[in-house]
Amino acid sequence: MPRHFNFSAGPATLPIAVLERAKQELLDWQGGGTSVMEVSHRSKDYVALAVRAERQLRELLSIPEDYAVLFLSGGATLQFAGVPLNLLRGRADYVETGAWSAKAYAEAKRYANAGLGTVHLAATTDGNYTTIPKEDTWQVHADADYLHYCSNETVHGVQFFSPPQVAVPLVADMSSDILARAINVRDYGLIYAGAQKNIGPAGLTIVIVRRELLDGKASPFCPSVLNYTLQANSDSMLNTPPTYAWYLAGLVFEWLLEQGGVAVIETQNRAKAALLYQTIDNSSFYHNGVDSSCRSLMNVPFTLADSSLDELFLTQATQVGLLALKGHRLTGGMRASLYNAMPLAGVVALTKFMQDFERRYG
Repeated sequence: MPRHFNFSAGPATLPIAVLERAKQELLDWQGGGTSVMEVSHRSKDYVALAVRAERQLRELLSIPEDYAVLFLSGGATLQFAGVPLNLLRGRADYVETGAWSAKAYAEAKRYANAGLGTVHLAATTDGNYTTIPKEDTWQVHADADYLHYCSNETVHGVQFFSPPQVAVPLVADMSSDILARAINVRDYGLIYAGAQKNIGPAGLTIVIVRRELLDGKASPFCPSVLNYTLQANSDSMLNTPPTYAWYLAGLVFEWLLEQGGVAVIETQNRAKAALLYQTIDNSSFYHNGVDSSCRSLMNVPFTLADSSLDELFLTQATQVGLLALKGHRLTGGMRASLYNAMPLAGVVALTKFMQDFERRYG
């Protein structure tokens, strides 16, 4: 069966080379007569796999040694709780630029209301998630334990291309753009990312945290499995981790290194996004309402001039092998996610279909 182009926002497309290797090793991993899903996470072979995956991720992002790298269960939504439970002592600031940063703020407020501290909205666009508020309008407290933001909003297609310049520890939800562009990890106190977009399958979350923040002062209400200090001291094996997702993440890291690393991938991602945005902007039939200065490279929402054609667009797109283009329920319309594993050929096929659809129905 031929592979189609999957534009899902997550779980998302994976590199074919990774899937082929996983297929080959599914029943017999490393000649041991068992699947990697069947071996103990504390076995010598699996520990070696885990160490290798961390080493590869450190190489890809140039992660300094004074940062811990955690491979944890769950997704970013779990870290909406994990961050305040570990870091909130007095006050925290949040920036709201889309659906996911809004959810992170709402979750932190729950813990603030329970007495952990104060949570403050430093900047917001009041639900008009098409731009990023100018930093000189942000109300950041000098004594904040951290400032939290989402570097790429998957639903609304808004992306930061440089980290906020603040004097407090910066916490970033990078679930949908980690490994998609170059970053300086030292700009951050903590980075977390659900795996199901650019890293691997759902069920795994990466946390990269400056070791000085692992001070053992997490809230007494923090579950042990969410306690970053305990997890770091246990090499992310305080509990049984999502072993197969960790294994697949390692294969993705290896694939990324074979492609030339993050710098090469970023160039490809910019080319893919530019082609799609050019197609939209050169049309009177398609529209993207995000400010051009913060249009996402990863998630491109767009609408049709006549929304009554939406279902026909989706049906015909699926018939030619262009999958999962339906927009999020909050926004409607369409959304094309252009993660690392989406080849340029997929975006070319999408833009040709869009142009043909416009000729026939525009």
